[in-house]
Amino acid sequence: MLAQVFTDIEQNQLDTALVQTEKLLKLYPNFRLGYLIKGDILLARSRPLVTLGNVANAPQGKLADLRDEAIARLKAYRDKPSTDYVPRYLLQMHPEQKYAVVVDTQKARLYLYRNVDGRPRFVADYYISHGKAGTDKVREGDKKTPIGVYHVTASLPRQKLTDFYGNGAFPINYPNEWDKRLGRNGHGIWLHGTPTDTFSRPPKASDGCVVLANQDLDALAKNLQIGTTPVIISNSIEWLSLDDWQTERAALLDSIEDWRRDWESLDTDKYLHHYSKRFRDGNHNLDQWAMQKRQVNAGKQWLKVSTLNISMFRDPGKEELVVVTFDQDYKSSNLNNVMKKRQYWMKEDGAWKIVYEGGA
Repeated sequence: MLAQVFTDIEQNQLDTALVQTEKLLKLYPNFRLGYLIKGDILLARSRPLVTLGNVANAPQGKLADLRDEAIARLKAYRDKPSTDYVPRYLLQMHPEQKYAVVVDTQKARLYLYRNVDGRPRFVADYYISHGKAGTDKVREGDKKTPIGVYHVTASLPRQKLTDFYGNGAFPINYPNEWDKRLGRNGHGIWLHGTPTDTFSRPPKASDGCVVLANQDLDALAKNLQIGTTPVIISNSIEWLSLDDWQTERAALLDSIEDWRRDWESLDTDKYLHHYSKRFRDGNHNLDQWAMQKRQVNAGKQWLKVSTLNISMFRDPGKEELVVVTFDQDYKSSNLNNVMKKRQYWMKEDGAWKIVYEGGA
């Protein structure tokens, strides 16, 4: 509706634009940007408009916020990604992950994708607000939104929250294992709604959370699975054709399969070849890990490992990093074990290597 209003204004059809704006405000009476546009349309009857928000003596900061929101909404509406392309980060969802969320902070947009036999298929997109100080969160209180691969960890109903959070909140697991390794700290990064008297907030308006209009949060909430739905937050989304996406996906799956097979072989050198020089599991570096694995393998007569329900999500940060999670079924001559495992794979000298491994 907002896009149609601006189209009418561009075509100098101000009466039509006014009717459309009034319809918009009737549906969304707390939409502040809508009131600003209505004021401009009425003002345009008496004199030419200079910019969006031709209000004398108005707070310039608030006007700038509303202009930023208008630009973000229109750009996202007019430059929708092609359905033939997918976000590079969604390499593979496991069967239980019905949906994935990808946030583009630069465009102030959240995209929802459905898992169709492992391939992400676009469902919907929503306007969002993020950190006042931008992205790449590093420390507590920096008012930035983190960049990385996360998961929804809980659902907080509005009855347990103040009105500030609107219709509810969905915390995510910031800081994740990689954040902690890099010394990033802080907490309380949520997807949440807006106060009762506010339809939407400016693109940069939160203390680090991702904020949606309440009706958009309600629509999104129906598709979020606690502990399962990935939330990938990026400065700007890289899009891949399905062919390129499939090529990247297959290459990493081959590396995971080679690692699994070499582990089963009990050839410790071949197995360790898959681990980065920068490897840490939280307690051990590569040398300590290698020593432990040599001792364990020396006591084995045979070993079988299955990797089931693999998910792979590429980190949107500066390094070529992929978060891999799977159900591991481990059987050997002296120990059986089933666990959910998480690994971080990184490109090193042109090959995928494991830089972190632990329970998920």
